[in-house]
Amino acid sequence: MTAETTGTHGGAREGAGAPLGNQNSIKSNRLFSETIKRMVTQSEGEVVRRIATALIDKAAEGDMSAIKEFADRLDGKSMQENKVTGDADAPLVIQVVTGIDDNY
Repeated sequence: MTAETTGTHGGAREGAGAPLGNQNSIKSNRLFSETIKRMVTQSEGEVVRRIATALIDKAAEGDMSAIKEFADRLDGKSMQENKVTGDADAPLVIQVVTGIDDNY
């Protein structure tokens, strides 16, 4: 069956997705996020300072996930670039550039 025989050309299907008026994801229903924001505001930043201190302490102890999170917060997440090259008469060459020195 093709698009010509069905009369469809892609895009949203009739009846797909949440019904109109669905209230499941409205901002006022995001209790967890709102509670955290309120706690941070009421503590005048003390909560954030304690969390940041805990992260730094864990990273200093050698916790790899804390080190990664710490580095991501300071420098941003590292980018990975994928290059795909080739032609019809040669094998496909995939080069993954991670920014990590292979000699490390």
